[in-house]
Amino acid sequence: MHAVSQYQEFLSEYLQSQLEVKEPRNLYEPIHYILGLGGKRIRPVLTLMSAEIFGVSYRKALSAALAVEVFHNFSLVHDDIMDDAPLRRGSVTVHEKWDTNTAILSGDAMLILAYQYFENYKPAIFRKLAKLFSRTALQVCEGQQMDVDFEVRQDVTILEYLKMIEYKTAVLVAAAMKMGAIVAKSPKKNGNLIYDFGLNLGLAFQLQDDYLDAFGDPKTFGKQVGGDIIENKKTYLYLKAMEFAGEADKQKLADLFSTQLENNSSKITQAKAIFVNSGAATATQKAIEEYTFKAFETLEKMSIGDKEKQILKSFGENLMGRKV
Repeated sequence: MHAVSQYQEFLSEYLQSQLEVKEPRNLYEPIHYILGLGGKRIRPVLTLMSAEIFGVSYRKALSAALAVEVFHNFSLVHDDIMDDAPLRRGSVTVHEKWDTNTAILSGDAMLILAYQYFENYKPAIFRKLAKLFSRTALQVCEGQQMDVDFEVRQDVTILEYLKMIEYKTAVLVAAAMKMGAIVAKSPKKNGNLIYDFGLNLGLAFQLQDDYLDAFGDPKTFGKQVGGDIIENKKTYLYLKAMEFAGEADKQKLADLFSTQLENNSSKITQAKAIFVNSGAATATQKAIEEYTFKAFETLEKMSIGDKEKQILKSFGENLMGRKV
């Protein structure tokens, strides 16, 4: 086993070996740009880690890991267009640096490239990876549509929100981990358990992302802080605030999230105050812990050594305490 930083380095080296300057440049340069911005690369790292957890070298999982990373970045390019986001990982977004049409087409190409990396595996493994990937990719699209729909709805429930983030975020984390098990040819039970581990960890990760969007440090978070508030997204923070707040604050929050204000700074400040005063911020932090500990429960059922279980637990604990 290796440290997370080493897995990130292994993936970066493999990514660099795969990047090729081709024509038309306006199709491939945006792909190189978004992939070159780095980021945490948590999902592909989990694929490499999972493969080694189940007893094979990370090298065998590099193609599957890169497929996950390319797909994830494809989804970010399109998400940024839909959200009209100016920044990604602290840098200008693809559609701002080039234009919207270029970003859409480059994103489409990334989806195709992601599938091509599975062609490096023998037919039986290829089939399992592609089947899991296709199901996951469709769920991510479903989750994204739910997210868009929720922006104009006033009756979103906690359960609906959790299903949305499960599809939009958690299923890709889960699939990334299961891909490592598939590459390692681990028993089906282990593959299903590592999927459940990743699913709960992914839910915790997204809740943490929502929390940091409102309360993170813009210097370390890498995205526009308060972006979800500006876009009227019904996050866990918002929904819990609407559950806990008094009538006056509920109405104020509903009004803030039903319009676009010229002074976004004021909107963000007012919303955050309600999140804190209502107890929604604390409830979100508690939910992050609960999903992380739920992930840990699956470890006890997994046919792996104590050392491997501790590695996965430590990763989850570090994820729960992240600031970026």
